[in-house]
Amino acid sequence: MGMLKEFRDFAIKGNVVDLAIAVVIGAAFAAIVSSLVDDVITPLLLTPALKAINAQDLDRLVWGTVKYGKFLAAIIKFVIIAFILFLIIKGINSFKKKEVPPPAGPSTTDKLLMEIRDALKK
Repeated sequence: MGMLKEFRDFAIKGNVVDLAIAVVIGAAFAAIVSSLVDDVITPLLLTPALKAINAQDLDRLVWGTVKYGKFLAAIIKFVIIAFILFLIIKGINSFKKKEVPPPAGPSTTDKLLMEIRDALKK
């Protein structure tokens, strides 16, 4: 059981979890940027350029059309991945041991009562 506890403590450490989250979010965001460039920006820039040079087979070029659906799908995937990671982090935080604050010292009233008690015992 000791090895399992050590592994759990290692895996739940903030640095390890933060790094894993950063890698997953980075990959998902890279998909959004890639889709934006490949499916939206390139066709918007390339189609007028090809029309300007009178390209003969412009209708035959499938990459000459804007694919908003692919871009929106990449955004939706990113939001879903971010929400799932949020739920995972929320679960991990519930497993972390909550630090119990040290008990507060006796109040001035308690101290006074203890002095009276000690004085009565004498």
